Amino acid sequence: MATALFPAVRRSLGTVRWYLEGMMGADAYRRYLDHHAATHPGCDPMSERQFWKDKYDWEERNPQGRCC
Repeated sequence: MATALFPAVRRSLGTVRWYLEGMMGADAYRRYLDHHAATHPGCDPMSERQFWKDKYDWEERNPQGRCC
């Protein structure tokens, strides 16, 4: 019985992790890579470090509603 619960618990925790990463923006680089691969094949994407720098610079220049 307990072994039958493990897959369901793991799936539920994965869903919670996916939701929280999306809500907090932690998946932004992965989404950027997916978009870049689809729209700019053959071009190198920004490094993760450059991506986050550009993202935060843009957010500072273009303030929007945010909690902090």
